[in-house]
Amino acid sequence: MLKLTNVYKTFNPGTITERKALIDINIELNEGDFVTVIGGNGAGKSTLLNLIAGVHEADSGTVLLDSTDITYQKEYRRSRYLGRVFQDPMMGTAANMGIEENLAMAFRRGKRRSLHWGITHEERLSYTEKLKMLDLGLETRMKAKVGLLSGGQRQALTLLMATLQKPRVLLLDEHTAALDPKTAKKVLELTEEIITRENLTTFMVTHNMKNAILYGNRLIMMYEGRIIFDISGEEKKTLEVADLLKKFETVNDSDAVNDRMILT
Repeated sequence: MLKLTNVYKTFNPGTITERKALIDINIELNEGDFVTVIGGNGAGKSTLLNLIAGVHEADSGTVLLDSTDITYQKEYRRSRYLGRVFQDPMMGTAANMGIEENLAMAFRRGKRRSLHWGITHEERLSYTEKLKMLDLGLETRMKAKVGLLSGGQRQALTLLMATLQKPRVLLLDEHTAALDPKTAKKVLELTEEIITRENLTTFMVTHNMKNAILYGNRLIMMYEGRIIFDISGEEKKTLEVADLLKKFETVNDSDAVNDRMILT
């Protein structure tokens, strides 16, 4: 349902700052695949997600979604069927608006707008039930400004907003990196719960090797713009951190591993 073929992306071509961000990327995802993407700084992970989201345009190659060519489709058009959660908890929500207002905006994503903005009673009940699933007490604070929430609460709300209208693909760009370990664990558990319940096709970029192994049914490793490892199913379940480190070491004399990955 999502297919990238021979995709290349170079930033600042022909200059001294030229950087080949993606090199001959070929990926094919089935419905419901939960893919974790791991790699060092500058490996191309976020560029890959941004290209799928339409933030960056491919220099060459094709991107197909449900057999439709979206290679050069603009970001705002893709937002109708893509959900995204960013690393920064401050992104993805409107800080000066209430929780229910943010949910209402997410619920209306991709729909025709009218002068009837008011949130209906049925909507409010639906939002309350969905917020209860987060188990963060947000269902009792529907009118509260989102800017008053903690980072973990805000990221959990952003995740709910990104999946309120079931996306064809959910993109998670290190969405727990800015959270403390306990909160990050809670958000990851919520992530897995929502993905499993809704059977969402998902890309999750992470620096955390343990999380890359623990979550999802498929793991992709990137290095200098290339996919160097792609493992799924039972093989992935038997992976250990030591196996990933060894794989990195074989690429370029251990140069592919950075401090951030070791620390996590």
